[in-house]
Amino acid sequence: MNEFIPVFAAIAGGVLPALAWLWFWRREDSRHPEPRKLIALAFFAGMVTVAIVIPIEQFVAPYLEVAQGTWAAFLPASTLVFAAWSAVEELCKYLAARWSVLRRREDDEPIDPVIYMVTVALGFAAAENTLFLLSPLAGTSLLETIQTGDLRFVGATLLHVLASSVIGVALGLSFYKRKRARRRAVVIGVILAIALHAAFNFLILNTPETNLLRTFGLVWIGLVALLGVLEFIKRIAPRWE
Repeated sequence: MNEFIPVFAAIAGGVLPALAWLWFWRREDSRHPEPRKLIALAFFAGMVTVAIVIPIEQFVAPYLEVAQGTWAAFLPASTLVFAAWSAVEELCKYLAARWSVLRRREDDEPIDPVIYMVTVALGFAAAENTLFLLSPLAGTSLLETIQTGDLRFVGATLLHVLASSVIGVALGLSFYKRKRARRRAVVIGVILAIALHAAFNFLILNTPETNLLRTFGLVWIGLVALLGVLEFIKRIAPRWE
């Protein structure tokens, strides 16, 4: 039984913080909350997406490392790898949200795509953080595990929320527009999400540990800005009203 304790602890450390954030973000849609079954479906879709993303990233990594070697004189180490992984993760999270919840009739308000994208991102972060915590919990001290968990909780989890919410915001701002405009908004949102994710990875890669809190602070600033944008999106109404 003792051998399962690290697994249970990793699951708790990965999932419970994500659920806490989910509770917070759902309050932003308290007037007309989304059905719990769809929130659960979106969260689960995000978790499953990790199982799709990891093999893709492992497959493309050797090719990216070769390309990185070619451009080593111009790019910092592993820049192409992290940029490509950011693209894979943001595209897969959007597709997971689209296939699971975004095409349903319950997605009927501009704020809804943001909530669903955030939920998928939190499901993704929960699964990713669980896998990340499994190794420290299995073989090092409790203190290191707590430190690792704090960094993931503050940094990576909120990064996933912020990046994916950019796509949700693009969908929300174009909610009542024509299909062509909505498609264009999705493309712009995905590109911005990838750029944001890649920029964060680049900063993490090239920032000394003593200054990491500054990088995480940028994420917090982005989330505060997101809350302001959500208040605007809540006020968007159909043109005929």
